[in-house]
Amino acid sequence: MRKPAMGIQLYTLRDHIKTAEDFDMTLARLEKTGVSLVQISGIGDIPAETQRDILEKHNMKVCITHKSFDRMENDLDALLAEHETIGVHDIGLGCASKEQRGNTANVGEFIKRTGEIARKMHDRGFAFHYHNHSFEFEKLEDADTTMMEMLFAETDPAIFNFIPDVAWIHFGGSDPVEILNRMKGRVKVIHFKDYILDEKGERRFVPLGEGVVDLKACYDAACSLGIPYIVYEHDDNWPDNDPFKACEISWEYMRRLENGQI
Repeated sequence: MRKPAMGIQLYTLRDHIKTAEDFDMTLARLEKTGVSLVQISGIGDIPAETQRDILEKHNMKVCITHKSFDRMENDLDALLAEHETIGVHDIGLGCASKEQRGNTANVGEFIKRTGEIARKMHDRGFAFHYHNHSFEFEKLEDADTTMMEMLFAETDPAIFNFIPDVAWIHFGGSDPVEILNRMKGRVKVIHFKDYILDEKGERRFVPLGEGVVDLKACYDAACSLGIPYIVYEHDDNWPDNDPFKACEISWEYMRRLENGQI
């Protein structure tokens, strides 16, 4: 079995990567922790050349990014050139907009347009990836199916890939391991995330290993499926309101998971 490389999704630290100076300091702190792999998301307006130099300075590999649908559709040439500069050929879409989901017509149009984007990327040596939340597992307004089922059935496996987020899958009422297996061959990066339901029954994100998601089962599935990368993501509600602390706690969990201590 192949063990996935572990990393950090920089969206977790998005408030600390808005300038080149902050990006430098953030990567320095992650490097000191032992991190050598990141996903870029939520970054400020930092030139690609500067990003590349700072990444190289701290020995960081980028496994994938998240970029906007608008840039993918209307600014693709510049977007791909930026990715060439930083040395990554996998580009993720973090979420479908409200106008792109909810009913079969909206989802069908989303599939059509992302399919066109994915084909253009593929033809130029890049790959398109879609990151789920929980709404993809909810029944559509006008059909006894879900957006995720439509994505499975109506997208081209050769060009449309997934970034499965195990916490959102679980919160959406599905089994993350089952979904990972259904995505076989279409996943390069998994998002590891954890959550609890508080006393009011509301979802609250927590560091890895402190919530309800069976991350050990997800890790074993990633190994058996040969998925190359796992990155930790924590959207909000960090311990002590400190995303770096959340990363440090979760990074230790990932190390233990990788070493068979969990």
